Amino acid sequence: MYKSIIRPILFSFDPEKVHYFTFSMIRAASKIPFFPSIFRGMYNVKDPRLERKLFGLTFPNPVGLAAGFDKDARLYNELSNFGFGFIEIGTITPKPQDGNPKKRLFRLREDSGIINRMGFNNGGLEQAIERLKKNKGVLIGGNIGKNKITPNEEAVNDYVACFEGLFGYVDYFVVNVSSPNTPNLRALQDKEPLTKLLQTLQDLNAEKPARKPILLKIAPDLTDDQLLDIIDIVKTTQIDGVIATNTTVSRDGLTSKNKSEVGGLSGKPLTNRSTEVIRFLAEKSNKAFPIIGVGGIHSASDALEKIEAGADLVQLYTGFVYEGPNLITSINKALLK
Repeated sequence: MYKSIIRPILFSFDPEKVHYFTFSMIRAASKIPFFPSIFRGMYNVKDPRLERKLFGLTFPNPVGLAAGFDKDARLYNELSNFGFGFIEIGTITPKPQDGNPKKRLFRLREDSGIINRMGFNNGGLEQAIERLKKNKGVLIGGNIGKNKITPNEEAVNDYVACFEGLFGYVDYFVVNVSSPNTPNLRALQDKEPLTKLLQTLQDLNAEKPARKPILLKIAPDLTDDQLLDIIDIVKTTQIDGVIATNTTVSRDGLTSKNKSEVGGLSGKPLTNRSTEVIRFLAEKSNKAFPIIGVGGIHSASDALEKIEAGADLVQLYTGFVYEGPNLITSINKALLK
């Protein structure tokens, strides 16, 4: 029904407007008596064999919603009814910011992809905290970044502010230094500044009565030498894992008319490269840390490939947009088989 009726209607309108319209529809439907239970009955696959225990947390199933979909923590309770085992909100920045000028979100239908140059548009830390106070038991990851106006030399202060502010409201943290849509942000992936940033957060973490897991989200465009640096940084700072990968700036093999738009590319064009990065990290580190695999998962077989390559959990975004909530169900059922 989603792919044959709902998606063609939604895809006939501007993608960013459709995103917010869909949020409104899901929120409205979730307020109708029994509808949340109906959604859970349709999409949730409950089985103890799906549980994953990682970095001190128990995930009900290994299929999560990637950051960027619920940037402002507006709909995580309602989205959890579609069967996600966990939901990552953000990217959150300390201060509110509008992001980049519109139009900034583009479908690549022929390639089953999306290009976005959103630019960390979000309502800021304080608004996210107020919404997270309404959590009804959803396992939440907090994806944190820096404001556009903050120079890289002071970026650590923004990450610290988000870490401290969200600490009591999320289950794990994701340090995002890999979005291509904030100027110079990816320079923070270089070994020296990244080690300093992660170690600063780890030192703060150690001062807490009970620490929270910290993960690093990396770009798919890193070279093998840079990926080896990432492995070394994880070992040095003792963070809890890596999310592989963010969107790519590559445009290899695209056929859609919007292929030349500036921004990060997600969806099927990213499938193979994301899996390559996961396999490289898992093999070269001797599986020394957990990996969350994300990038181009449009089918259960895509998810299984990521897991076979070394991912412990997977996340969806563009695949969820193109395939609908049945994708979550099919992945969990495939895992049980």
